[in-house]
Amino acid sequence: MSVTGAETLPPGREPRIRLDRDGIVKRLFMGIIALYLLVALALPLYAMLSKSFVTYRFDLTAYEFQVSDEDRVFGEPVSAADLNEELQVFTDQQLHSSSDGRLTAVDLFPEFNFRSKVLYRMRGTKEHAPWLVGLDPQDTTEWQEYDSNTFRRINLRPVASVGVQNYRAYFSNPSLVSSIENSLFIATISTVITVLAAFGFAYALSRTCMRFKSTFRLIAMMPILVPSLLPGIALIYLFGNQGMLKNLLFGHSIYGPLGIVIGSVFFTFPHAMIIITTALSISDQRQYEAAESLRASAWRTFWTVTVPSARYGLISAAFVVFTLVITDFGLPKVIGGQYNVLAIDIYKQVIGQQNFEMGAVVSVVLLVPAVLAFIVDRQVQKKQVSLLSARSVPFQPRPNPRKDRLALLWCLIVAVFIAGIIAVCQFAALIKFWPYDLSLSLKNYAFDRMDGGGWAAYRNSIRLALLTAGIGTTIIFIGAYMVEKIDGFRTGRALFQFLAMLPMAVPGMVLGLAYIFFFNDPANPLNPIYGTMTILVVSTVTHFYTVGHLTALTALKQIDAEFEPVAASLGQPFWRLFARVTVPVCLPAVLDISIYMFVNAMTTVSAVVFLYSTHTALASVAVLNMDDAGFIASAAAMGMMIFYTNAAARALHALASRRVLRRTQAWRAR
Repeated sequence: MSVTGAETLPPGREPRIRLDRDGIVKRLFMGIIALYLLVALALPLYAMLSKSFVTYRFDLTAYEFQVSDEDRVFGEPVSAADLNEELQVFTDQQLHSSSDGRLTAVDLFPEFNFRSKVLYRMRGTKEHAPWLVGLDPQDTTEWQEYDSNTFRRINLRPVASVGVQNYRAYFSNPSLVSSIENSLFIATISTVITVLAAFGFAYALSRTCMRFKSTFRLIAMMPILVPSLLPGIALIYLFGNQGMLKNLLFGHSIYGPLGIVIGSVFFTFPHAMIIITTALSISDQRQYEAAESLRASAWRTFWTVTVPSARYGLISAAFVVFTLVITDFGLPKVIGGQYNVLAIDIYKQVIGQQNFEMGAVVSVVLLVPAVLAFIVDRQVQKKQVSLLSARSVPFQPRPNPRKDRLALLWCLIVAVFIAGIIAVCQFAALIKFWPYDLSLSLKNYAFDRMDGGGWAAYRNSIRLALLTAGIGTTIIFIGAYMVEKIDGFRTGRALFQFLAMLPMAVPGMVLGLAYIFFFNDPANPLNPIYGTMTILVVSTVTHFYTVGHLTALTALKQIDAEFEPVAASLGQPFWRLFARVTVPVCLPAVLDISIYMFVNAMTTVSAVVFLYSTHTALASVAVLNMDDAGFIASAAAMGMMIFYTNAAARALHALASRRVLRRTQAWRAR
């Protein structure tokens, strides 16, 4: 790559870059991955948004019938609308709210008998009046004649129109609108509790000299290894109608907002703790020494030094937790009872009522708070300034028996809460029949004897996780490398960055429904992947793309930009530099991305609940299905299998990292 015309450029204008072979190849790779993100994310979201504005209505005035007698002499034509007005077969709600459905024509003829010799004629009175004869579509204004046996297979089809009627219907339905209030309420309460608890925990880890820090840190990470449904199952065993500790609720029910909040705090805690711990770990000892020299009290120092230095981490953690809670589907499904939230409404509209258009409307509504939280979080992060300079002194906590004991007590309470939830699930998975037979047994692990997917679902999850980790890490790291190491091409890189950041703002339920609209369309050339493992891999990689992309960018920014020009001056292609230098140097980040993708592929529910088929059932979805079928203990057992697998994967990751990094990262110790 070379620069031309630099001498004649006007002031303020950048020199023009002449592309060499490496520059062309890099742009080509970035274009391919951008195309992947476009097809796997942007186009499905557009299809879903378009679908939310589509309404269907049966126009009975567009059809006319003629009926013959036994001698096959036809009578006068009669409108389908007149027949329905006389017989009151179809209600106005059925005619207006059907989601691309069907109405059986014979319902308009009470005397119909498919064995009779009566003939029927039918035609459309308008240009667009569709109907089906079996699976054969018809749309004509010419009379079509059918015998009785054929006429019973005729179904009227609705006519599609575009407008905001779906949104009007949604916001005029009090029960659906209440889901917005419920979701915001649950997300807000859960966020406040989680951030406060995580801040205390992170403060204890980074700002005190208490003991057992590594143990507490390990326990705090456990919720990441299980699907969000599992705490709901544990809470049922603890506080349900036959729960061990139900009397502690003083008559209140765990089914509803109380259970959702407690479960949400459990599964979002490690996310907040990681962010806040990172924020608290970056501090300057000199600020505390200055506060001490000014004789500021510990309380005043906390509010004037500690909290302001961690404010961006606290804000970021709050938005992350808020987004996770408001978009979660599994926990409200298990323990929400009749307390509706937006994610549950999407599931009910699509699975329960087959009303895909209204499901798209709810998805758009759910997308709004998630996108707003993401945008605000990004704006806050842009305002963050460096807290450490070259003269900074890293903070070193001093022993303080009173503070250390309080920190230990707080961490112990949180650890008991987290470990207790996991222990209850393990207990539920091993007992024979709660609460009547508490003897231990492995019968709950006989998944093939129960509804939900069996051991095949578990094997499918392992396969999905491995494919997601391998393929996803490759796509993410190559995409990040191309966007970071390309010279110039600002517009293209900005567009790629937008596409790469977009998945973080899209809830899993929304992505899954968008895939139905996009990939299930027979006109789509990618339709053959619908219902296969491929679409599950694509959706999972896309859903968790952003975190991996940011991780890769962080690692790539640590590499000096001079490597590429030096390699080019030596006549070495970029791919050789990539393989021999970039990947080995960034191997810690590559391994972190791979384990992140693996664990999330094992635990995800919302992104795949609409996309799995009979042959691609997953373990996380099996937990949901078993719980629905009443096999709660088996659901707990399958959830624990996910936990075992992720824990083993984490252990193998740590072992592999230690061995591989010992050889590839030795230069860091020099």
